[in-house]
Amino acid sequence: MRNQCDLFGRVDESWRRPKGIDSAQRRKFKGNRLMPNIGYGCAKKTRHVMPDGFLKFRVFNLDDLEMLLMNNRKYSAEIASNVSSRKRRAIIDRAAQLNIKVINPFCKMTEEEKE
Repeated sequence: MRNQCDLFGRVDESWRRPKGIDSAQRRKFKGNRLMPNIGYGCAKKTRHVMPDGFLKFRVFNLDDLEMLLMNNRKYSAEIASNVSSRKRRAIIDRAAQLNIKVINPFCKMTEEEKE
């Protein structure tokens, strides 16, 4: 987290490196937040991998879904939030035919459509 983001509402939480000459966090004094270093990263093989072992691929229409045909064991489809419920239903049906896993199949659907 960014330095002093808990003290001031105008300071966003997104990380910025402290650059002030008197900054206690930059000088790494005791009791301050730790700064990210090279050792905080994760392994390249597991980076961006979800707990089920798939990588996410955001789908906006049926054409995007066709790109996952050959990689349906490596990537799973995530339907974008701005897709309408009618197109969403078509994407879910086509994904079932192509044996592609959909992460969020029931978003923006009524109770009758879920069944």
